[in-house]
Amino acid sequence: MEVFLWIMRTHYAINTFVAFPAQLFPASSLEDFIPMLLQRNITRFQPLHLTHLSRRLFTASSTPSNPELDSVLYATRPSGVTTITLNRAARRNAIDPPTARRLYEAFIMYEDDTSQKVCVFHGNNGTFCAGYDLHTAAQRSLSNKPHFGCVEGRNIGPMGPSRMSIKKPVICAVSGYAVAGGLELSLLGDMRIVEEDAIFGVFCRRWGIPLIDGGTVRLPAIVGLGRAMDMILTGRGVSAQEALQMGLANRVVPKGKGLEEAMEVAEEVARFPQMCVNVDRDSCYNAVYSAASMEEALEFEFDKGTTVLEKESWQGAARFSEGAGRGGKF
Repeated sequence: MEVFLWIMRTHYAINTFVAFPAQLFPASSLEDFIPMLLQRNITRFQPLHLTHLSRRLFTASSTPSNPELDSVLYATRPSGVTTITLNRAARRNAIDPPTARRLYEAFIMYEDDTSQKVCVFHGNNGTFCAGYDLHTAAQRSLSNKPHFGCVEGRNIGPMGPSRMSIKKPVICAVSGYAVAGGLELSLLGDMRIVEEDAIFGVFCRRWGIPLIDGGTVRLPAIVGLGRAMDMILTGRGVSAQEALQMGLANRVVPKGKGLEEAMEVAEEVARFPQMCVNVDRDSCYNAVYSAASMEEALEFEFDKGTTVLEKESWQGAARFSEGAGRGGKF
């Protein structure tokens, strides 16, 4: 029995890319272990490279859990939907340097996992993210100011993944406040599913803290220069309904329903042929951020699009010709 439990723990940990110390499953029998396993659909997360996994996997310790290691939660579904959760309730999910690193590593893990297709990013306890932790910022000086650094070939910012160009879809479920750096993190999403009481804003304006995590780049691209300037210069709060009108929010849902709606959208996107999804997504971002002209953007769209034809498109056309798609079922 002990050997069987060890195998089950190992199999579960490796297949979720999460390190589970043995004390998290202190069952002594199969009857005790299985219910505990089924209950742990969302887990404590400390991103680990696979080279570290075997060393960390069953490190027994009697010391209490460090809450900072729980500041980012990571979960996956067999359908290919990843959930990344900010979990610093005491700070309204504000980001300090350790949390920024864990959040960055979580998005790297999502990108590198070929079984995962769509990510839902949200904050626990009714708040998306209140920005950078100003208690931490108050202790910093010019001698340790953030630099435009690059780690393992991918940019990392003060808020973590804010400088990444994430290569797969991300849907943000926004509740409560998404302000300052939290607004910037929400702009990482391809879509923002927003609860009716949510507030966006450049609240860092009042403290003399600039936007250095993509806010001045992504916000004008999403809502237009005029609306972006209104938010950036005044620092005022923007309600969910106003965010919907300006294109910052894609959908507004009742309070408490943001994550549920975002998961439904993610599951829908995950069911589509993924190469085509990502080629079209890449083409949109190229047209907005990279292309020097319409001709260049159209050439990129055509070149990328034609790479999908033999791998997905012809098969899809054949399925349609054979009757698939009737009644909205594909």
